[in-house]
Amino acid sequence: MHERQCGGAVRPRAAAPRAVTPRAFLLALAVVAVWGTNFVVIKLALGELPPLLFAALRFAAVVFPAALFLKRPGVPMRDLAAYGLLIGVGQFGLLFIAIDGLIAPGLASLLMQVQVFFTIALVMRSTGERLLRIQWLALALAGTGLGIIVAHTGGTTTLAGVALCLVAALSWAFGNIVQRRAGRIDMLAFVVWSSLFAVPPLIVLALVFEGPSVVVAATLAAGWGAWLAVLWQAVGNAMFGFGAWGWLLARYPAASVAPMALLVPVFGMAASAWFLGEPLQPWKLGAGALILGGLAVNLLGPRLLRRALPVA
Repeated sequence: MHERQCGGAVRPRAAAPRAVTPRAFLLALAVVAVWGTNFVVIKLALGELPPLLFAALRFAAVVFPAALFLKRPGVPMRDLAAYGLLIGVGQFGLLFIAIDGLIAPGLASLLMQVQVFFTIALVMRSTGERLLRIQWLALALAGTGLGIIVAHTGGTTTLAGVALCLVAALSWAFGNIVQRRAGRIDMLAFVVWSSLFAVPPLIVLALVFEGPSVVVAATLAAGWGAWLAVLWQAVGNAMFGFGAWGWLLARYPAASVAPMALLVPVFGMAASAWFLGEPLQPWKLGAGALILGGLAVNLLGPRLLRRALPVA
């Protein structure tokens, strides 16, 4: 065993973090590709299904039949309910409404990543921590990118769409706090069982705002493409995505896995441009570079500073 001397005492040398294997890297790449291209799937499905009904069907497909095979995680019921409402109604319900004609899906995939900053703000508010200088830089970069998007609202990018995406990202951040409070649990089971609490309110909202006749007619008229999109949302995006990501985080350092999430909007914007013909104007690419740059600085900056500064 390798050992080192420290103040007269001998202690074991810390084990080196496990390196990400090529197979694990490809798995992480597959997850972010699914999450990114999922915005195109959402847009295509909304051509046949109204947004709130689509969200209700998505979470219903997550619950059944998976809940029959996965044991309910050992967390308070209130946490399952809170996560289900925040992610089901707050995140996906609002996101689907936004993509249904209020914002281009590629741009939505970018704006949703602002949840990282919302999550940090919520954690710091509860712990009393303060931002590092480099994190202020990250926030300034992302804020500038967001300002560019707001300045170019019009056409396929509306102010209402931007606002809905930001509220959806805030709901996602609150969901992250609930998930963080749950601790180390079976995340797939947590996602499945919490989805049970998303379905009823989404159905009620669909009946109230979209109307019973529209809900029934759209369900009966939906073609195989719409049902495949529902299945893709449930199996690909929720079960495979969250399950594989949780598996990776349990086996490899978060610092090696988490930066891969920066590729989600890259896949999202590229897929939207390829399949939907979404234009990638210079302002949109510039805004994307600033927001992703801010995310990268926030994620990697503090760790690089710790390496660069001498240890006392």
